[in-house]
Amino acid sequence: MKAPGKKEKKAKKEKKKPLAGQRVLVTRARRQAEALAARLRGLGATVVAVPSIEIRPPRSYQPLDRALRRIDRYDWLILTSVNGVRPFFSRMGKLRLSRRSLRHLHVAAIGPATKMEVERRGLRVHVMPREYVAEAVVRLLRSRVKGKRVLLVRAKVARDVLPKALRRAGAKVEVVEAYQTVAPPRSRQLLRKVLRDRRPNWVTFTSSSTARNFALLVGAGRLRAVLEGIRVAAIGPVTSRTLREMGLRVNVQARKYTIPGLVQAIAAVARRSMAR
Repeated sequence: MKAPGKKEKKAKKEKKKPLAGQRVLVTRARRQAEALAARLRGLGATVVAVPSIEIRPPRSYQPLDRALRRIDRYDWLILTSVNGVRPFFSRMGKLRLSRRSLRHLHVAAIGPATKMEVERRGLRVHVMPREYVAEAVVRLLRSRVKGKRVLLVRAKVARDVLPKALRRAGAKVEVVEAYQTVAPPRSRQLLRKVLRDRRPNWVTFTSSSTARNFALLVGAGRLRAVLEGIRVAAIGPVTSRTLREMGLRVNVQARKYTIPGLVQAIAAVARRSMAR
């Protein structure tokens, strides 16, 4: 009997991967999609990436610039996303402000990716919650911010949980927009084509914005019909809540609210299906 060749061995190995034969639709912003797509491919999935959000600059950087020029007045800086970190430091460069002007700040980051992006730029992160949601940040900071001035850098549209709770705790909170998310018009036809002709087994949502904009692109009234038979995976409880409010069933939610956690959760379901 002829021994199996390299191609046969490779094909056999691929079949053993938990997501082999699974098509996964990734709705993350184009610039950020590859980190998720690569992990999914590594587990055997076929990935179709169609962004439901696009990261754009705010209409004006004036509020952020104004805050940066008087950064010495703040005690705390809170950054909720990598998308906020980049323009924060970019505007510092535009205004020719030294990184030394940030050394007095206590810094909170909402998750490991944000923390890594901040510290890569030479600024220490003092607080990062175990759960990567606004409520967890509030629990950590509530007793530390009374009478303190807090600068919260975030997207144009975001939940008000964080600023409201910190103000109730006695903080003086200023919220500035560093970016905005929009639904990319060019994704409308792409999504409809994929959902019609190359229907995925899974669709992933990594934020409430990806979910809401997905509904805008495919049509909110058609959402449940469009996703009939497709499993929905959410990165965390906030995204899951948004999806349920839209009338969708969430099949998988990551235990750890990160990209690796989301992939692990999808793979766990796939492995259970393979074992049956």
